[in-house]
Amino acid sequence: MHAESAAPQSKWAALMQKYAEGVQLMIGVGGIYSCFLLYSWWHKEITSHKGADGARMSAWLLMVIEALANVILGYVCMIIFEGSRFKELSPRSIQVPYLISGSVQVGAKWSFTAALLGQVAFPVATLAKSSKMVPVMVGQLLVGKASYGLRDYVQVGLICAGTTIVGLATGHGGKGKDLDEMSTIQIVLPYLLLVMSLTCDGIVGGYQKKLKGALKEAGMKERNFEMQFVTNSYMCLVAILGMIVSGELMPGLHYLEENTDYFGKILKFAVCSACGQAFIFYTIKNFDSLVCTTVTTTRKVFTVLISVIFAGDDLNEAGWAGLLIACSGILGELEHKYSASQKKVSNGGQNGRNVPIVAGEQGINMAQNSKEGA
Repeated sequence: MHAESAAPQSKWAALMQKYAEGVQLMIGVGGIYSCFLLYSWWHKEITSHKGADGARMSAWLLMVIEALANVILGYVCMIIFEGSRFKELSPRSIQVPYLISGSVQVGAKWSFTAALLGQVAFPVATLAKSSKMVPVMVGQLLVGKASYGLRDYVQVGLICAGTTIVGLATGHGGKGKDLDEMSTIQIVLPYLLLVMSLTCDGIVGGYQKKLKGALKEAGMKERNFEMQFVTNSYMCLVAILGMIVSGELMPGLHYLEENTDYFGKILKFAVCSACGQAFIFYTIKNFDSLVCTTVTTTRKVFTVLISVIFAGDDLNEAGWAGLLIACSGILGELEHKYSASQKKVSNGGQNGRNVPIVAGEQGINMAQNSKEGA
C-alpha cells in the first residue's frame, strides 16, 4: 500500500521538476535573446550614427561605459550570491592572467566596434565574428597541436565564403562615402580590425586556462560573477588608457554633449551587455554549456536577419545566398558540437555542465577546457 502511494508522488515530483526546468530554460533563453538582440540593435544604432558636425561615438569611450556597467552588476551579484575573496585573489599568478585576459577581450570588442564605425556593414561584421574557429584553427595548426577533419574545414569555409559574398553584396557599409572617394587604407582598415578582433578571440582561451590553473593551485574554483567583476575591471582600466592615449576622451565627451539623445541608447547598450552576461551565467548554472551555445549561436543568426529585414541593411539575391551559406556553416558547426556532446555522454563522459562558454561578440569570454564561439 505504501509503495502504491509512493509511486504517484514520485511521478508528481518528476513532473514538477520537469516543469521547473522548463521555466528556468524559458528565463535563460528569454533573457539571453532579449538582452543581446537589444544589445546588437543599440550597437548598430550607435556605431552608424553621425552627429550634426559629422562626429561619431568614440569606440574606447563606449568600451569604458560597457565595461563599467558589467563591473557594477558583477560586483553586486558577486556580493549577493558568491561573496568576496579579494585577499585570496591578490597573488600575481592570479591577477596577471586576469589582466591579460581582460586586455585581450577589450581589444577584441574595441576592434569590432571600430570596424563598425569604419562603416563595415553590420551583417558582415556579425557573420565574421561567427568565424571565431578560424584563428583558433590556424593557431593550432601552426603549433602542430591539433588536427581537424574535413567537416571542420567545410564549415569554416562556408562561414568565410558566405561572409565574403554578403560583404560584396552590401558594399562598404552601404552608406557614407562612396568607395571612389575613399583611400585604400580607409577601405581595408575596418576589415583588418575584424581580423584583429578574431585574433584576440583566438588567444584569450590560453590565458583563461592559466587563470584556471592558478586558481586551482590556490585551492579555489572559478566564480561567475567574480570573473565578470574582475575581468571587466581590467577591461575598463585598459579602455580608459586606450581612450587617453588615442586622444578620444574629449571628442567622445563632445559627441555625448552634442548628441544627448544617444546617451540614453548608450546606457541601454551597456545595461543589456551586463544583464545578458548574467543570464548566460544563469543558463550555464542550470543547464549544460551546449544549451547556452545553442542559444547564443542562433541568436547571432537572428541578429543578422533582424538587421537585414528591419534595420535597412538591404541584400540582393547574391547577398541572401551568401547569408544562407554562412548560416548553414554556423548551424552545421552547432550540430557538430551537439553530436560530439551526445557521443561523449553516451561514452560515460561529462556533459560539460557549468563549463562557461563564450557569449559571442557580446559578453565575457570564459572558458575552462577550450575556447568556444555577442
